[in-house]
Amino acid sequence: MTFALRNVPERIVCLTEEPTETLYLLGEQHRIVGISAYTERPPEARRDKPVVSAFIGGSVPKVAALEPDLVIGFSDIQGDLARDLIKASLPVLIFNQRTVQDILDVIVTLGRIVGAEDRARALVGGYIDRLHALQSRNEARTDRPRVYFEEWDEPTITAIAWVSELIELAGGRDVFADRAHRKLATERFVTHEEVIRSDPEIVIASWCGKDFDREAFLSRPGFAELAAARSDRIHEMDPAIILQPGPACLSAGLDWLEGHINR
Repeated sequence: MTFALRNVPERIVCLTEEPTETLYLLGEQHRIVGISAYTERPPEARRDKPVVSAFIGGSVPKVAALEPDLVIGFSDIQGDLARDLIKASLPVLIFNQRTVQDILDVIVTLGRIVGAEDRARALVGGYIDRLHALQSRNEARTDRPRVYFEEWDEPTITAIAWVSELIELAGGRDVFADRAHRKLATERFVTHEEVIRSDPEIVIASWCGKDFDREAFLSRPGFAELAAARSDRIHEMDPAIILQPGPACLSAGLDWLEGHINR
């Protein structure tokens, strides 16, 4: 028998997009041997890496065949898939980031895992500078528009914590900010009546996994009279740049929010 002192994982499967994008940004993409079907960033990942999972489900045999020394996933929603992979004797690491700070911490942790902590810290430092600059610009504003973010339509689910925080940093006021930090999606359900009472000036719809149906949205009783509808400020946002808790939401996602909230 021979043994070696191994520094970092050499064969990583990413079950969601954000670890894939992070590893590419750190220059560690050569370690990735499998990705999620929902990976859009960076585009070359879909060209260069085999797809082995969706979001909720995935192929345990396909993952196992890649002989990974680390499988990375996200959230309790992937709990069943993680269990199946663990039963197949695979090493699994599940993150459950919910806030902007959590996202920053996970990026640094991933960098540490692959021996690129200095690069990860530099990347996160750039994000923090941008976040602090936005906060300084907007924290004293008294004209913040009321923003309703809709993550899903049936049942109606409002923004998760990092989305709500980014809306606030970009100059908006999340009308359901009190629910954003609740851990479960079921705790972020809102009724149509509550949306009407909040009377948002901006609506941002980002239905995870399907296109936003503007006509169906406006056909809900009372929704055509929302301030956002009257001023034509109902927008669809690409889930790939806001619902992935990684670099995408801190860069392209934040750019989009700032542009649409402050136009």
